[in-house]
Amino acid sequence: MTGSARVLLDLAVDGTESMGELGARLAAVLRAGDLVVLTGPLGAGKTTLTRGLGAALGARGQVSSPTFVLARTHPTTAGPDLVHVDAYRLSDPVELDDLDLDWDAAIVVVEWGRGMVDGISDSVLDVEIVRATGADAGSDAAEDTDPDDVPDEPRRVVVTATGPRWAGVSL
Repeated sequence: MTGSARVLLDLAVDGTESMGELGARLAAVLRAGDLVVLTGPLGAGKTTLTRGLGAALGARGQVSSPTFVLARTHPTTAGPDLVHVDAYRLSDPVELDDLDLDWDAAIVVVEWGRGMVDGISDSVLDVEIVRATGADAGSDAAEDTDPDDVPDEPRRVVVTATGPRWAGVSL
């Protein structure tokens, strides 16, 4: 990421519904070519935030964690497609590049993308989600459950904008 970073938002989110609402709030400022990186532990709410974003954009299909398929493209009623990527299983940025995503024409959301998307865009919206307890929701969860489907608890969300695209944008 190039350019100076600027915190657009630093807030407490009290649960699943509020995390989805935050996704809708982010959707209001997103457009084709935007890159959003989501960072946080298992169960932090990355997929929940993306579901809210997808709902606000009118995304077709269920927005769920793309952990095993790596990327899902959701056409939207709002214009650009929503591409939801999970980089957790990728070992390096070359593997992300091999997915041949349409970075310019879509809104691309990359879970576990920090350090994987460097050089893709000079403008990035970085969303860090911190669980107050620091618990790892995946440790006792059944393998077929979504790690974001954990009991509601407060989270801290920090949205940092880097690059010229985000100059003058506020949330």
